[in-house]
Amino acid sequence: MTTPWGEPVLTRFPEDPRDRLRAWDASDEYLLRHLADRRPPLSGTVVVVGDRWGALVTALAAHRPTQITDSWLGQEATRANLARNGVEPGTVRLLTTRDDPPERIDVLLVRVPKSLALLEDQLLRLAPSVHADTVVVGTGMVKEIHTSTLALFERILGPTRTSLAERKARLIFCAPEPAAARPANPWPYRYTLPEDVGPVSGRTVVNHAGVFCADRLDIGTRFFLRHLPAGRGGGRVVDLGCGNGVVGTAMALADPKAEVLFVDESFQAVASAQDTYRANDVSGQAEFRVGDGLAGVPAGSVDLVLNNPPFHSHQATTDATAWRMFTGARRTLRPGGELWVVGNRHLGYHAKLRRLFGNSEVVASDPKFVVFKAVRR
Repeated sequence: MTTPWGEPVLTRFPEDPRDRLRAWDASDEYLLRHLADRRPPLSGTVVVVGDRWGALVTALAAHRPTQITDSWLGQEATRANLARNGVEPGTVRLLTTRDDPPERIDVLLVRVPKSLALLEDQLLRLAPSVHADTVVVGTGMVKEIHTSTLALFERILGPTRTSLAERKARLIFCAPEPAAARPANPWPYRYTLPEDVGPVSGRTVVNHAGVFCADRLDIGTRFFLRHLPAGRGGGRVVDLGCGNGVVGTAMALADPKAEVLFVDESFQAVASAQDTYRANDVSGQAEFRVGDGLAGVPAGSVDLVLNNPPFHSHQATTDATAWRMFTGARRTLRPGGELWVVGNRHLGYHAKLRRLFGNSEVVASDPKFVVFKAVRR
């Protein structure tokens, strides 16, 4: 990436030489050019929110910035990119969206997230640290910045305007008004499940901001919940890519002897899963882990993996995440262990499962979704 401060070498995480997706885009470059031309130059406490792969904090390392991210993969990419470019450990402070932000923020840089809810939550959490002289600049691709995006900045922080577009990227400029009244933070959001979704019917879901389908049960998960395996009598179960944890909670309710591992790369998702599990007074053993899928789980230690894999990485459509999840499941399942997957019919997961496991069985289907089962031989 070419920046006014040099040309850092950047990759995504986990690093894959076959991956053609870059670790930055035109909106990162636009923001960095603007900051280099700005007078007076940056000073004070610099906070960068939503830096996807560490491109911004790597370029701005001389300002000793703080990064705030919801992504474990993004945080690991940042660590790797800082080291790759010779930045001393400790130069950049790495926080998650679950951590308390710095008490005072002099420069706030926001890479607009895909989730408007996550943007709302983070701006509300950061607002008390912002003062009248704080420099606030957001960035994103034109297709990511909507009227509702600008309205959030204005409602929570102060008057907001946008730049002209350059290479399909745009900047957001906000003039903070710390004395203005701010809305209460509505997150986390709680709702009651419908009565037709198996063991979790009528139960409570807790969603922190940014979790997929935060205010309702998405139709793919609803279909999955109606067709989960039953009567297994214990064993180690993984809710892989757990989101709000409703699938793993359903298994725990149906089989109190099961040991359930909830895992997701989103800090917000794992917090949601933990709160959903606790809200329903589930008995049994549960573990909650933020990480890269099943990495770190011992081989041959799992009886059942349940998975609703994502097929987007930010704005890019890709099956790389699903492939990593499936290969991780095959490695960690015991002989005879099963991977159950739900997905849109057009994604063709059966071909990947047959390639990896040598088998794939349709458990249930409707015009939009399919539930597959693959057995570790």
